This record gives sequence, structure tokens and C-alpha cells, in this order.
Amino acid sequence: MTQFFLNTGSVHQVYIEQSGNPAGIPVIFLHGGPCSGTKPDHRRFFNPALYHIVLMDQRGCGQSLPFGELVDNHTQGLIADIEQLRQQLRVEQWLLFGGSWGSTLALLYAQQYPQQVMGMILRGSFLARQADMDWFLNADNGVSRIYPQRWQALLESLPTSQANILERLCEAVFSDSSSQIENAVREWQNWGGQVALGNAYQQQDLAVTERDILQVRMELHYARNHYFIAENQILEHCAVLQDIPTIIIHGQQDLTCPLEASWQLHQALPQAELIILPNAGHIAKGEEMIDALVDATDRLAITL
Repeated sequence: MTQFFLNTGSVHQVYIEQSGNPAGIPVIFLHGGPCSGTKPDHRRFFNPALYHIVLMDQRGCGQSLPFGELVDNHTQGLIADIEQLRQQLRVEQWLLFGGSWGSTLALLYAQQYPQQVMGMILRGSFLARQADMDWFLNADNGVSRIYPQRWQALLESLPTSQANILERLCEAVFSDSSSQIENAVREWQNWGGQVALGNAYQQQDLAVTERDILQVRMELHYARNHYFIAENQILEHCAVLQDIPTIIIHGQQDLTCPLEASWQLHQALPQAELIILPNAGHIAKGEEMIDALVDATDRLAITL
């Protein structure tokens, strides 16, 4: 295994890890968030004898430096980093493997550089539409109706105003009040964890760390900038992806990114394979989800 930092030409140094077979099928793992990072167990989806496995911590995430930096941190920058990395590794084409926000990034990169993509595996697709944000942050017709008690706790941690929830979140998390920041960050993380994990989630009452604050600020930075893309941009530009072998995997129980997104993506990419897992949720854990992802990489290794 080797590691290095990609010099992006900006303030960001992007952490890269390579493992597996250097002569194998190149695959880049695109993590979620945008505020997360790669973990050692993300390698488990790929047969190391068949794949040249590349993990990348996106700008300001994971082991990339400086952690949490928002300057020059935007979607086009992330896409440029992926392409710069491909060229630096002298990879002609590679497989994109992305979940949640990582699937967003995979689709956007593939739409910009379709000739460099040999295939895609997309989990829990997030299309970054206003409808997706409304589902997660709407008091009337979103997932708040499923977890009203957790939603109420989030609301009570925010400043009282007529602004929408996202604006109130930003007001709190980017404020000068340490108590307001900590309360909002804690309840935002509790909200996201509850929606993602359901009954398996255990409320977090531990002290909020500086790293927690920076992660949440990055997530809100992307959300309040509409993920730096136009409304419905992904679905409207799927024509260039028609020849790319694609497997879309989605848990029926996913409440963070409901199945409707992958369903709509499949309508735009009818040649893609859509796999619906009846018992899986949003997280890339659990036997059903892990088996489906490993099976997808094993099958593509034969056909690519």
C-alpha cells in the first residue's frame, strides 16, 4: 500500500491511498458527505488481486490538508482533483465507485469526462436536487414526519427566525457563540444519524469536537451553495453516459436518499442495472448491502 498527497495547486493537499494490484483494473472510491472521508474498510469491496484500488479523501476531508478548509472547496474543484489524479497515475480509464454524495460526484465527473470512465457502481444515489434537500430539511413533507421528536430537538437548537432550516443551521454553526455552535452541531449530527441508521442509532451526547464543527460546516457549505451545480443538472445530462456500464444499488429502506432518486436515474440511464435491496438502508453496511457491492465489483471485473 502506498500513500501520497495530491498537490491541487490551491490551498488543498488531497490524501491518496493505493492498494491491491498495480496492474489491475483501476477503481477510485468516492466517499460521501461532502464532509466524510475514506476508511480502511472501504477497500473490502474490491478483490485486491483484480483491482488497483485508489482511495481519495476529498478536499478538506479525512486526512487531506488543511482539514475542514472551505476556501476553493467546491464541486468543480473535486472533479478537477479526480481528473488530475487520473493523469498523474497514468490511468487511461477507470471504474468509479461512489455512494451518496460520492455517487453525485461520480456522475458529474463521468458527464464531464465520459471517455475516461470504463464503468460506474453507484450506491444510494444522491442527485443534489432541491427536492432532495426538501426531503431532508422540510418541516411539512419530508423525513421530519417520520422522526418528529428528533426533528423538534434540531429545531430547538437553532436561532428563532422566519428563515428556512438551512439558513438557520448556517446562522448557528457559523456564529460566534460556542454554545450555539455546539448545540446545533450536536443536534444536526443526531438528526443525520437517526435518519441514516433508524432504530440502530444511539443518540450522541458527547462533547462536540472542533473536527465535528468543521465537518458540519463543510456539509452546510455545500448545501447552501446548492452543491455548486444547476438544478436537476445530473438527470438532464445523462445522454453522454449511455455507453458506460453502470450498476445502481439502492436500499429500499434508505430514508436519507430515498429510492426515488435511483429510480429516476435509471429512467435516464435505461441501460444501467438497478438493484433494489429490500432490507438495506443508506449506509454501506450490513450483509445484504456489502454482498451486493462486492458482487457488483466481481461481475464488472469479468466484463470490463
